Amino acid sequence: MGSASAASLPTSAGAGENLVLILDFGSQYTHLITRRVRQLGVLSLCVSGTAPLSSLAGLRPRAVVLSGGPHSVHAEGAPSFPEGFLDFAAGAGAHVLGVCYGMQLLVQTLGGAVEPGVRQEYGDMEVEVTAPSSALYGEQGKRQSVWMSHGDEVVRLPEGFEVVARSVQGAIAAIEHREKRFYGLQYHPEVTHSPQGMETLRHFLFDVCGIKADWKMQDVLDEEIKTIKSMVGPDEHVICALSGGVDSTVAATLVHNAIGDRLHCVFVDNGLLRYKEKERVMSTFNSDLHLPVTCIDASEKFLTELKGVKDPEMKRKIIGREFIVVFDEFAHMLEQKIGKRPEYLVQGTLYPDVIESCPPPGSGRTHSHTIKSHHNVGGLPKDMKLKLIEPLKLLFKDEVRKLGSILNVPESFLKRHPFPGPGLAVRVIGDVTAGNALEVLRQVDEIFIQAIKDAGLYDEIWQAFAVFLPVQTVGVQGDQRTHSHVVALRAITSEDGMTANWCPFSFKPVRYDFERPFLVDVVKKICNNVRGVNRVVLDVTSKPPATVEWE
Repeated sequence: MGSASAASLPTSAGAGENLVLILDFGSQYTHLITRRVRQLGVLSLCVSGTAPLSSLAGLRPRAVVLSGGPHSVHAEGAPSFPEGFLDFAAGAGAHVLGVCYGMQLLVQTLGGAVEPGVRQEYGDMEVEVTAPSSALYGEQGKRQSVWMSHGDEVVRLPEGFEVVARSVQGAIAAIEHREKRFYGLQYHPEVTHSPQGMETLRHFLFDVCGIKADWKMQDVLDEEIKTIKSMVGPDEHVICALSGGVDSTVAATLVHNAIGDRLHCVFVDNGLLRYKEKERVMSTFNSDLHLPVTCIDASEKFLTELKGVKDPEMKRKIIGREFIVVFDEFAHMLEQKIGKRPEYLVQGTLYPDVIESCPPPGSGRTHSHTIKSHHNVGGLPKDMKLKLIEPLKLLFKDEVRKLGSILNVPESFLKRHPFPGPGLAVRVIGDVTAGNALEVLRQVDEIFIQAIKDAGLYDEIWQAFAVFLPVQTVGVQGDQRTHSHVVALRAITSEDGMTANWCPFSFKPVRYDFERPFLVDVVKKICNNVRGVNRVVLDVTSKPPATVEWE
């Protein structure tokens, strides 16, 4: 997970007074802690748990949360916070909350003992609050259901600590040392499987730490506009890469508010767009958003570079590189036109992009791995001439939509499903230039999405799309044997795209009845209208273990 410096924090949003730092030690739930704190109106920022202490210089967090992780604190090379961290926290007056691995790390560092558990606890578990005056729990009930996930357990506490909750099996579930502001939870309060976990976090932040819920999207907007104005000189020009999605559109609108007509937007047709995407997006840009946009058709160049490439990471790298080539050429063209070369490139990079693309700095990837390179993060060439402006890089998708609403971006645009930067390249498994894969995928995807809209389901779904598989199967169409392509349909529900559940379409579509199930109707339309497809499968995998996209 990428770390952030003090300079990158939106200070007017309360970073100086009410910041919560999340130290990531590799848990798949770490980002959920970040989300939960933000949902409570408090700015939280995730940084690598092993980042050098110098990277936190200038920050004075009111609370620090040590995340869970897959390691045992006894394992060689197990991640640990940097030397001097506890003194840093004490100097800032911060309360420290260890969660699962984070609690065990805190206990071991302070002189307690952690051993392999006699009773390993995974999944739902009842815990009982044993200290009626617990600072962590306040007035919460004595028993609650929580989500456990640990093989080790704390067997001896450091001096001054008190056990305030135990599992029904007797394992230590919560600890605290009020004088030194140290707290620990052996379970995960951030997941929905811990029904009272959000209340515990709320109580910890507001009642124990004294933090105020003062982080608002308007503050983020004001600070970002201020930052852009200070970064971009009064005579400098900026290019913005517009994809037609929510992120780049909100980023462009924000920067346009800051510098006006010195922003030059470019929409690149890379040959990997959805059905009639270019025409639809350009119409919206012109009629609704009134942004100055130049459309560049670079499809032949992109597809030529991608010919024969099957590895998904290589596809992303090639696409990221070719985008920058196009932007550099566009910058040169602008220089000829306005007499000054643009120095900056705006991109709609989000916090999940950074999280999924960047291993912890200096960690040797010991407890986190790059899931995939996003074309606007890991896919950028090191010798890129343009300097980046990424006004959304600390925000999740739902936060970007709130920001867009403040900026008066049309609601129809804000509700668009996410579309990956590399486009259909990550939805054609294998070589995107092989046969008519792209054309088949466009037609299938259009039928699927239009059916979802017609049924009144579009706003109920986080993201839906089709995938072209490099597989052909036998079928029967028109009383004849066929040997045709297989396509997959994927629809998910989610809050931020970091975790997701597959959409079972169990709710009743507004324009369908129970005699004509939605998916049955969609499959029939696809097989009857898309030449070369004789089989449709449904992806019913959640994230994790899968990612949203197939590549």
